Amino acid sequence: MRKRKLGTVGAALSSVGLGTLTWGRDTPADEAERQLDIFLDAGGTVIDTSPYFGGGTAEMVLGELLSTSVDRSSVHLISRAGLSEEGVDASRSSLERSVRSSLIMLGTEWIDTLVLAAPDPATDIEETADALASLVQRGLVHAVGLGNCPGWYAGLMSRLLRERGVTLAALHMEYSLLERGIEREIVPFADYAGAGILAWSALGRGVLAGRYRHSIPPDSRAASPHFAGFVEPYLTSSSRQVVEAIATAADGLGVDIATVSLAWLLSRPGVSCALVGPRTSAQLAALLVDLDEEIPSAVLDALTEVTEPSWGYPERF
Repeated sequence: MRKRKLGTVGAALSSVGLGTLTWGRDTPADEAERQLDIFLDAGGTVIDTSPYFGGGTAEMVLGELLSTSVDRSSVHLISRAGLSEEGVDASRSSLERSVRSSLIMLGTEWIDTLVLAAPDPATDIEETADALASLVQRGLVHAVGLGNCPGWYAGLMSRLLRERGVTLAALHMEYSLLERGIEREIVPFADYAGAGILAWSALGRGVLAGRYRHSIPPDSRAASPHFAGFVEPYLTSSSRQVVEAIATAADGLGVDIATVSLAWLLSRPGVSCALVGPRTSAQLAALLVDLDEEIPSAVLDALTEVTEPSWGYPERF
């Protein structure tokens, strides 16, 4: 698997990262172990987890695997902080508790990239910046990323972190052929700030892998009570048109739909890693088969045109 830099930080990442959203709930520990083995054997290094995945079980499952069969220095762990049972909480105490809990669950001394899950309007942004910088300065976290935030917040937090001696390393955002909203503000800012884009739901919540072209499989996320609402927004007629355009290209090239979907994303400016979260090891293996296949630029350009977002601005501007 090809490697990419995380912005200007210099960390070498695998072009695709393994998400653990379903680990410990829909994906049992033995299946998670098979996924991890397949991913590492393919040269993968990035593992994306969170204390909020699977009701807290994902980090526990991953920690057990890291302690028994993985060289910790060979993987780049991404985790999150800034949420609580009550909602968003990016206060100093919340971030400290979350990181220390994650370190215990993961059985590690550091998190490679800590992502602030979302802006917290109830906490002074300088307090949040102080807490993130302190975590880096003490070696508990090696790099800081921001998730699910508007461009103005990323710009302000980047400046505050820089004043504290910390470089914003990553922007952890949803990005795919079905969700290109970050191109309006975040992509230009990432280029300006030298931050890498960690694109989650790189396969459009599974839709861009072609799993829902004809029906909703009974064992799929879209059929599960806890993920149906997550997938449903992309099961629209316009989304189906995008999938069929990708399928046409994939058939002509003799590759999987997911291969073309990922190739498009990895061709976009600033993308350091495409994060995928397959439910099974078979799905993961299929994703990785043609991962480094060269997809003609003409095909990628055509998909860009087909899905080009139309921003529009209020008339008063």
